Amino acid sequence: MLDSTAAVFFDVDYTLIYPGPTFEGEGYRRFAAAHGLAVDPARYVSAVAAASVELESAGGGIYRSELFVRFARRVLEEMGAAGAAVEPCAREIYEEWAACRHFSLYDDVRPALRALHGAGVRMGLISNTHRCLASLQQHFDLAPYIGCAVSSSDHGYMKPHPDIFREALRQLGAQPREAVMVGDSLTNDIEGARRIGMRGILVSRSGAGHPEAPAEVPVVRTLCELPRLLIGEASLAAR
Repeated sequence: MLDSTAAVFFDVDYTLIYPGPTFEGEGYRRFAAAHGLAVDPARYVSAVAAASVELESAGGGIYRSELFVRFARRVLEEMGAAGAAVEPCAREIYEEWAACRHFSLYDDVRPALRALHGAGVRMGLISNTHRCLASLQQHFDLAPYIGCAVSSSDHGYMKPHPDIFREALRQLGAQPREAVMVGDSLTNDIEGARRIGMRGILVSRSGAGHPEAPAEVPVVRTLCELPRLLIGEASLAAR
């Protein structure tokens, strides 16, 4: 159990929600075809890996839509797209990423949030996104559990910049020492939060090992593990 946990903040993409087929290889093929482009869906995974290197290196700076448009453009190009139509196609992909209808909530999210909320733990969202987080809460029926939501597009800075974490703490009225950040990125979520004195829990839904994670950072495969880590066995049994 992590002692004295009064507040928990969650990353959004790949922590609480995941994209559907619109943002897989065939989805990109359909986006491309609508713009008169041809891409190879089989190259999608390697294309994302190549594009992610540049995106990760931009973390912690000021949020700029161009960073994410450039990511989509690089994916398209790695899949074989070329020509003037790549840019408007990439911009459409960027805009559609904000639409909640393309995403699903992981099955473990509501049970975990319900248990933490029932124990009096305050919760918030911190996301490097242009998605409207109020709309996300409404779409997935999370509003009863969430006390604040900070997006990098509204705040200005992206994780792992300390200011976005400090703003979320301020909105929730929490101190770093009593707060935990839960997310799937060791760099953006965990290291960013730990830099200002928060604790972190790394989410690895694939079950892949993370030997690079500090020993004091728990690695969980499912959010169902959070209540016992953050509340404790005795508190859960008493409820």
